[in-house]
Amino acid sequence: MSRDVAESRGASLPAAPALPRGSVPHRAGPATTYRPRATEPLRLRARRKILTAAGRWRTSLSVRVVTVTVVGGAVALALLGGVIGNQVRDGLYDARVEQILADAALRSRDAQETFDSATATTGQQVQQVANDWIDALESSSSGALGTVLMRSPNESSAVTIAEPATNNAPREVVSDQMRAALAAEGGQHWQAVGLPAEDGEEPGIVVGATVTLPAAGTYELYTIYTLAPEEETIRLVLRVLSVGALALVVVLGAMVWVITRWVLRPVQEAARAAERIADGLLAERVPVRGHDELAVLGDSFNEMAESLQRQIERMEELSRLQQRFVSDVSHELRTPLTTIRMAGELIHDARDSFDPAVRRSAELLHTQLDRFESMLADLLEISRFDAGAAALEVEERDMRDIVQRVVELNAILAERKGSEIRLQVPAGPCTVEVDSRRVERVLRNLLANAIEHGEGRPIDLTVAASATTVAVRVLDRGVGMSAEEALHVFDRFWRADPARARTTGGTGLGLAISQEDARLHGGLLEAWGEIGVGASFRLTLPRHAGAVLGVSPVPLNPHEEPATITQEVSSAAGPESWSELAGEDS
Repeated sequence: MSRDVAESRGASLPAAPALPRGSVPHRAGPATTYRPRATEPLRLRARRKILTAAGRWRTSLSVRVVTVTVVGGAVALALLGGVIGNQVRDGLYDARVEQILADAALRSRDAQETFDSATATTGQQVQQVANDWIDALESSSSGALGTVLMRSPNESSAVTIAEPATNNAPREVVSDQMRAALAAEGGQHWQAVGLPAEDGEEPGIVVGATVTLPAAGTYELYTIYTLAPEEETIRLVLRVLSVGALALVVVLGAMVWVITRWVLRPVQEAARAAERIADGLLAERVPVRGHDELAVLGDSFNEMAESLQRQIERMEELSRLQQRFVSDVSHELRTPLTTIRMAGELIHDARDSFDPAVRRSAELLHTQLDRFESMLADLLEISRFDAGAAALEVEERDMRDIVQRVVELNAILAERKGSEIRLQVPAGPCTVEVDSRRVERVLRNLLANAIEHGEGRPIDLTVAASATTVAVRVLDRGVGMSAEEALHVFDRFWRADPARARTTGGTGLGLAISQEDARLHGGLLEAWGEIGVGASFRLTLPRHAGAVLGVSPVPLNPHEEPATITQEVSSAAGPESWSELAGEDS
C-alpha cells in the first residue's frame, strides 16, 4: 500500500527507508555441513510422474483442451485481477491522501489560531499552551496516530520548550530530508513511510507544516497517519478476487472437461468401432443419439461401415469362388491330362520312327506336357494354401543334410550351366524342426533360379544358425534385379518383363509357393538384388516349431558382411562328411 514516491504541495520527497516487513534480528549459529538424504527414489518417482503426465498430454485431447483452457483462463484472470487490484489500490490511496492532507491542513490552521490567540510570554507559559493543544488532540480520529511538535532547525529564539507529542507518536519516522525541505520551503509537505507495528510494519503518511509559537518562534508540526485500514481493505479485495478467480477457473475447467467429454465420446466410440471392424467384426456400428452434427457423423460412419462390409463380403465371396474354380479346374484337368500324358508317352517313345519334323513335334509335346503337369501341381498347392488346408509334418532334421540333398538334385543343371556351387556351413549340427519336404522344395526352387540366372558364375549357398534361428542364403552373381523387382518377385505369375510371353522356364508360382511354405513354418523368405551384380534370397526359420522368429544370423545383402572363407564343393557330388566341408575356418 505504501508508495515509493513522495508528493508535496510545492515539493516532492522520496519515501523514507523502512525495515522489511516481519524482519527479526537473529544471531548466526555454528557452521554445519548439510548432507542430503538419499534422493534417488524421489528423483525416479518425479521422473515417472513427469513421463506419465507427458504421455497423458500426448494421448488425450481432453487433457490438452482442459489444460490449455484452465491455464489461459488463469492467466487472463490474473491479468484482470492485477489491473483491478492496481486500480482499487491507486484509487483508495489517492482518495486517502487527499483526505489526510485536508485533515492535516485543518489541524495546522487550528494550531496556528490557538497559538496566535495565546498571551504567553515565558517559556513555561508557551509550554503550557503547546501541551494543552496537544492534549486536545489525544482523542482525534481521521486515522491520525499522533502529532509531534519539533523545533525548526533555523529557529534562533532564546525561548525553548520540550517537544510534545500525542499518543506516543513515533518521532523516528520523520526523515531529515523532509525536515530540511520543510525548513527551506515552508508550506505543507508529506511523505509515505513505514510505521512500526506488532507484526513488523504498516504503511503510513507523515504530513508536516510550520507553525509559529508565541515567544518560541517557528516550530514544525508533524501529523502521522496510518494506512492500515486501507491496506486491509485492499487485502480483502484481493482475497475476494483470488477466491472468485480460483472458483471461476475450477468451474471453467469442469465445464470444459464435461463439454470435451460430451463432444469426444462419439469420436471415441467411432474409434473403438473402427478397431473392432479392423479386427474382423464387420457388423460393428456406432450408436447414434440426437440429430446434431455428431449424430450426422455417426450416421456417416455407419453408412461407411455398411458399405465396407458389403464390399468385403462381396470380395470374400469372389475370392472363395475363384479358389473353388482354381481347385475344381485343377482337379478336372487331371483326368484329360492323364490321358494326354499316356498318348504323349507313346508318341514320344516312337519318335525315332517319325520324320524329323514330326519327331521334333513329339519332343515339344512331351516337354510342354511336363510343364503343364508341373503348373497343375502348383495350382493345386496354391489352392490348398488359399483354403487354409496346408499342414506341416514337422520332424527334427539337420539343415545341412537338406541343403546337401538340394545341391545333389541340382548338380546336373549346374554343370550344364557352368555354375559352381560353393557351400559355407557350420561345423556342428544345425538341427531344426521343419517339414523337410516343404523346406527342400523352397531351397530347390531358390537354387534352380540362381543357376538359371547366374550366367555360369559361382553360386554361394550359406547356412548359419543362432540359438533360436536358422537361415539359408542363396547368392548368385548373374543378371540381378532391381529393388522394385525384389518387391514383386514373390507375386503369383509376376514377370520382370511383362512383354515376354511365358513359354519357357517355370510356372510363375514357384516363389509364391516358397513364400507360403516359409510363412507356414513361421519363417520369412526375403529377396535382394542389384542389376548386373546378382541376387540374394534368404530363408529364415525358427529352430523350434511355433517359436518366435529371431534375428537372422546371416545378412540378406552380401555387402553388409565381412569377407569370409568359403568351401568350394563340386556341383556333381557333396563331401564325404560335413566336418570335411566346414573345416576349422567355419
